[in-house]
Amino acid sequence: MFYSQHSCPSGTMSYTIRAGDTFYQLSISHGVSLDAMLAANPGVNPDRLSIGQVVCIPTGPGPGPPPTGACPTLRIGSRGASVTRLQQLLRNEGYDPGPIDGIFGSRTQTAVMAFQRDSHIPVDGIVGVQTWTALGVNCGVTPPSHTCPAGTTPYTIRAGDSFYLLSIRFNTTVGAIVAANPGVNPNALQIGQIVCIPR
Repeated sequence: MFYSQHSCPSGTMSYTIRAGDTFYQLSISHGVSLDAMLAANPGVNPDRLSIGQVVCIPTGPGPGPPPTGACPTLRIGSRGASVTRLQQLLRNEGYDPGPIDGIFGSRTQTAVMAFQRDSHIPVDGIVGVQTWTALGVNCGVTPPSHTCPAGTTPYTIRAGDSFYLLSIRFNTTVGAIVAANPGVNPNALQIGQIVCIPR
């Protein structure tokens, strides 16, 4: 059902919420920042979107998420859209950060530490590039110059990956992955590192 009384200000377009939509996903698919989405929808609770609800999406040459600052360092006491994004990502991964309110409190810190522990990254309750990357965020810190040879495809290492598990997942052999990645130590893979997987 359309809420026809809802009109969007100039510089934005109306969008009708569908099943599964979140502000975070809409910001990515429309190339706008999460901050811009929140600013264009005052009074809208991003954690309580309903199917058929009309929201406003910024249009025009709005900058996408900047490569620096896409993964700000957050800790207890931090506030804002980046914290809201963090809380939503934690909830998507099955960790309860408490209310998604953009305030990094003790419940959010507890959820962060549980996620860090399960992801085998340093458990400090501080969200930096390593934690963002483990949550699936591209922090823009991987050098774009990394190209994989013909017959292979790039893959970004996530928590728990090993060459053995990747060989099973991609139906290849450990030897073939090692050969495609000269200079990569298979015993020291880093979350966010790009490796080449034979097709």
